[in-house]
Amino acid sequence: MSRPKLIFGSPETCADLLYATHFRAPDSFAYLEVDGKKHILLSDLEVDRGRMEAKVDAVDSYSEFEKTIRQLTDKKPSQAKVTAAWIASKGAREIKVPHDFPLGLARDLKKEGLDLKPVRGSFHPEREIKSRQEVQLIERALRIAEAGMTRGIEILRASRIRKDGSLSFNGEVLTSELLRIEMETAVLRNGGEARGDTIVACGEQACDPHSRGSGPLFANHLIILDIFPRDARTGWFGDITRTVVRGKATDTQRHLWETCLAGQKLAHDAMKPGTEGRIIHNMVKNHFAAQGYPTEIKNGRWQGFFHGTGHGLGLEIHESPRFSDTTFLPGQVITVEPGIYIPGLGGVRHEDVALITKSGARFLTQLPKPFEI
Repeated sequence: MSRPKLIFGSPETCADLLYATHFRAPDSFAYLEVDGKKHILLSDLEVDRGRMEAKVDAVDSYSEFEKTIRQLTDKKPSQAKVTAAWIASKGAREIKVPHDFPLGLARDLKKEGLDLKPVRGSFHPEREIKSRQEVQLIERALRIAEAGMTRGIEILRASRIRKDGSLSFNGEVLTSELLRIEMETAVLRNGGEARGDTIVACGEQACDPHSRGSGPLFANHLIILDIFPRDARTGWFGDITRTVVRGKATDTQRHLWETCLAGQKLAHDAMKPGTEGRIIHNMVKNHFAAQGYPTEIKNGRWQGFFHGTGHGLGLEIHESPRFSDTTFLPGQVITVEPGIYIPGLGGVRHEDVALITKSGARFLTQLPKPFEI
């Protein structure tokens, strides 16, 4: 018989807890899995909603257990004491917990006689293989992401080019900040959550893959747009990146953009069950080098393709598996996002989300890739 599993956290920040319960709440609570049965311990604020919405076998009241303990002592019992009494009522003593389980609570539970064993890696490794329904939830999140991206491209297309090369929209300078707000507003209108982290990086700023971007946007520069919202209803993530030029691209910019696109296609076409992601990643990197974009440190800065080809996507924006660390399996959902970054020229990244099928891979993303707009 396997050890019971214990999680303590908020489903808003703990994907394993959301996966196990299908219940969203801002505050932390305890989840216990014993002999295949799922139990959660909720405050009075959440207990009624939890009994209606949570996909578990039992929802218990924290205040009821607290009341029982207070009958034996004059002091208000600690959270650890109440939680330990609840766990003991399920017949559990030796328990597995996630590796990032709260340290203070773990020590207090140990004082109450519980034996906690931290587990490295994913607490629910089965999350890596998505069911048909879970793929549909990711597709819904992708439609939300695409709505945000579409709005961003619409505004860039409608913007005016000023004499100094900067862009304006509705009579004011179009900045990374303003375009980010417009994209994230579209996300909200389509049922998503955006945290202000959307990337709108123009020119030299795009050479840092995780730069959010700031200040005025300029015509005839490469602009990376990367948006990764969460579906407000389900908690699943979407993720998409497009690179555009408002105005006229140079031949050098076009070559960079087309080379990156060819690298993404190379990766996608090679993805199939049994293939190692590491091999594909190196194949893409070598292709870029052959086209004149080696990955190297030059003048003290990384340039070329110096991040991973992709990552798992689901209840976390970055979750298992990492592209280069996996051998592909049917049911994995992974981003495919090679990028090339050349200081003095700019950066290009193309990102779509792929489902590994029985015979290969297919993109779940539907939005086209415009270049000059």
